[in-house]
Amino acid sequence: MSSRPILPGSTIGVLGSGQLGRMFAVAARRMGYRVHTLSPATDSPTGHLADREVTAAYDDLDAVADFARQVDVITFEFENVLAATTDCAARHAPVRPAGGVLQICQHRLREKTWLEQQAFPVTPFRRVASREDLEQAVAALGLPAVLKTAGFGYDGKGQMKLNRPEDLERGWEAMAGVEAILEAFVPFEREVSVTAARGLDGSFAHWGVVENEHRNHVLDVSTPEAPVSDTLYREAIDVTRGIVDALGLVGVLCVEFFVGPGNRLMINELAPRPHNSGHFSFDASVTSQFEQQVRAVCGLPLGSTTLLRPASMVNLLGDLWAGGEPDWSAALTDPDVKLHLYGKTDARPGRKMGHMLAFGRDRDDARQRAIAARSALTAGR
Repeated sequence: MSSRPILPGSTIGVLGSGQLGRMFAVAARRMGYRVHTLSPATDSPTGHLADREVTAAYDDLDAVADFARQVDVITFEFENVLAATTDCAARHAPVRPAGGVLQICQHRLREKTWLEQQAFPVTPFRRVASREDLEQAVAALGLPAVLKTAGFGYDGKGQMKLNRPEDLERGWEAMAGVEAILEAFVPFEREVSVTAARGLDGSFAHWGVVENEHRNHVLDVSTPEAPVSDTLYREAIDVTRGIVDALGLVGVLCVEFFVGPGNRLMINELAPRPHNSGHFSFDASVTSQFEQQVRAVCGLPLGSTTLLRPASMVNLLGDLWAGGEPDWSAALTDPDVKLHLYGKTDARPGRKMGHMLAFGRDRDDARQRAIAARSALTAGR
């Protein structure tokens, strides 16, 4: 792999075209790069800001090859890309992070198996390929437990909690015969994450430990500087660094953790790209996770991740549009609130349409301001 930096004025290709690519494009263009995006979508959030939007299936290898020949480096905003796609792209341009990283992280069973083999702390799990496997897995792990599809899942999709023996039949039917993974249910005290970057030279940077609150399996509120002990903080950062080094990652990766009884850390999932829980960094950090992704994949020095002010982020889901257009003026009455909308026109329930960030005197004040601003969007209905 060449260590020569890819300088401003070059073209970065992005596989995927959602909001992560959109915010990446903002950072890249601000730094003087051109951005091309490829995905099956058209009129996409990334495409709105890209210099070139290519609409093609990820398995259209002729289109992928043509796309790769016209860029200087390729990165991702969406990890559920076929191995054949990354292999094809890598023949024409550097792919960062490498396709092998995506292969591990896009498949829950491969990911958990790799983490266990590397001696990282994971929830107990079993492979499930049949109804008989499910029964044996439940016998080994007990109930409650969480049954998940092994591959291509995100935002709580493709998973369900099994509480009683009667739930097994319904759970197996929900998997529709695909390979699955059963994980022991963790009675966690809180959920936290660490988003970090690793440069081409092995340098490492992170945005600390972030506390995450979920609703219906979708991230709802993220607040940096999670209230955890110094020991747990150091462990979370050390585990994250161990993971990115073991993967040989070049780019950005998020590690989602459960904090269990006794301050025990257990890894829930990995995401080898900028993450929803790191969106606060766009406004609140010296260097955002998106600018850091640009720096890392282009072989530039990583930037400072210092938090400028206490902040908190809330997601804006399509449900907010159910009674009409949200009242943006009401939300922005607080001058310390920042609004980010992703350019999506179809406001479906559960769909991430945007986010808001609020600054505050401290983390609790910021969180309350962010939640209050979101509530103001629909208060007048």
